[in-house]
Amino acid sequence: MKVLIVGGGGREHAIAACVAKSPKADQIYCAPGNAGIAEYAVCVPIGAMEFDKLVAFAKEKEIDLVIVGMDDPLVAGLVDEMEAAGIRTFGPRKNAAILEGSKAFSKDLMKKYNIPTAGYENFTDPEAALAYLENASYPIVLKADGLALGKGVLICQDLEEAKEGVKTIMLDKKFGTAGNEMVIEEFMTGREVSVLSFVDGKTIKTMTSAQDHKRAGDGDTGLNTGGMGTFSPSPFYTKEVEAFCEQYIYQATVDAMAAEGREFKGVIFFGLMLTADGPKVLEYNARFGDPEAQVVLPRMKNDIIEVMEACIDGTLDQVDLQFEDNAAVCVVLASDGYPVSYEKGYEITGLEEFKKHDGYYCFHAGTNFDGDRIVTNGGRVLGVTAKGKDLKEARENAYAATEWVQFENKYMRHDIGKAIDEA
Repeated sequence: MKVLIVGGGGREHAIAACVAKSPKADQIYCAPGNAGIAEYAVCVPIGAMEFDKLVAFAKEKEIDLVIVGMDDPLVAGLVDEMEAAGIRTFGPRKNAAILEGSKAFSKDLMKKYNIPTAGYENFTDPEAALAYLENASYPIVLKADGLALGKGVLICQDLEEAKEGVKTIMLDKKFGTAGNEMVIEEFMTGREVSVLSFVDGKTIKTMTSAQDHKRAGDGDTGLNTGGMGTFSPSPFYTKEVEAFCEQYIYQATVDAMAAEGREFKGVIFFGLMLTADGPKVLEYNARFGDPEAQVVLPRMKNDIIEVMEACIDGTLDQVDLQFEDNAAVCVVLASDGYPVSYEKGYEITGLEEFKKHDGYYCFHAGTNFDGDRIVTNGGRVLGVTAKGKDLKEARENAYAATEWVQFENKYMRHDIGKAIDEA
């Protein structure tokens, strides 16, 4: 088979590494790819939003399977365009990707189908939002409705902060058109857990759980980022939690989308909050998480192409989805100054060390070639992932491996997986 992966980050590198293990994959392409993905795939200089060029390329190369890694092209309808051209594509169509594309839509869906989530109101008028905040209880959460690179969520401690937040999202349009509509949501406390799942429109099979670290600094300080590290499985995702989610959240979401005429095929990422009142949905994503994919996919035993084809064909019920009985931790190596401003173009050394050790991975998020050197090309540069028999061993291994790689403005958190010690 010829496979085309759309995207160029750590998630797509993890997908490419997984696809490369499949005996079904003869030739892999990635658009636009990065310096790490180039080990497995021919990288083609086409952006993820250049739909006409992507479709033309897929037709020209007679691609058998397209895998869309990123949220923007999914929400904008790349799967529909590929299918219209007769090309099999893994990922939700535009009318289903709205599950991630609009927070207002997903909150309304949960309310309609009694899927547990935080209380909320949607606003398109900043004045109405400000009036509502006058009588709200704090802290409170403001969310830009649309896609904002995982950064369009503000937690406000008091009315003054909340007013400033409305200005940021709706008036100053800090997150662009994502802030045309805004969700105001009650603040939930508890452990956050991410659960990725494969879906074929009617059947859902969950992958192993993970937990992400969003803030830039140690001790969960600093600004929100796309994710500074993650671990899998989550020790807080117990059998009881899983049973509750299976009954009230997972299948209920798939059935709700089908009932709305928005059949969902692809990956649903459930962002859960384990509250005192039981698990509730924080958010949905319509694709693999980044960096969650970097700890979940290396632990998957199945042939990823077989699973993806079953999702497309509606035969996921026949797949026995299996994961290794171990653990994985990913520590993101970022450019100092991320997520605000940072230098790039620094040479990265030590990457070859990963080839010498089993169970260690270095997923490229923001890298590029400069001649035959690999250089930094983003805020999040690399995801250093290691497996271990348990979470503590995996964390020790991952942090040891971060020492193998050097670049000039290397920055990382030193407490990824701190919750492991609290379990």
